[in-house]
Amino acid sequence: MAADVITLIKADHRKVEELFAKLASGRGDPRAIVAALHALLTAHARAEEDVVYPRLDAHHGLEQHKEAEVLLDSLKRAQPGGTEFTSAHALLALTVSHHVQEEESTLLPLLARTASERELRDLGRTFRQRRQQELRALTTPRKARTASPRKARATSDGGHLTKTELYERARKADIPGRSRMSKEELEKALAKTRS
Repeated sequence: MAADVITLIKADHRKVEELFAKLASGRGDPRAIVAALHALLTAHARAEEDVVYPRLDAHHGLEQHKEAEVLLDSLKRAQPGGTEFTSAHALLALTVSHHVQEEESTLLPLLARTASERELRDLGRTFRQRRQQELRALTTPRKARTASPRKARATSDGGHLTKTELYERARKADIPGRSRMSKEELEKALAKTRS
């Protein structure tokens, strides 16, 4: 039987909590744990934003996702063991914990009250597919590309920007809809601002 969306969201929340605990304990490679956190949090957020939030009109959740993205980017850039890393980790963990608590005490119960079991299963299937699509995009190694001159101009650094870096540039350029864009869509939107 297919899992409903609430079960899937809560399972992701528990995985994220495990990764934060592992990072805090000092067990394992901190860079690998941060990479896993980045992939899971980003894919989870995109799936929620595309599948769940429109049904609930959850604008506050979108704001929390943006805040977490910025903090996650700081954690990725920081040197493990340094004070910036420790601070970024603590702040991100606190922010995500608050978001999870709010979702599980407010948004998910609202969803459970307003959707049928079948709708919850259908949302679960769509949520899982969207999350997997994002995870693949985030974890699949970049393929060598032969960029056209226009494409090379669109990614003036030779195509080496991460999706997070592209998102930050899109945020600074105030490009609407940037939080729902794929990496390629962000590149195209940024290219349009330069032409």
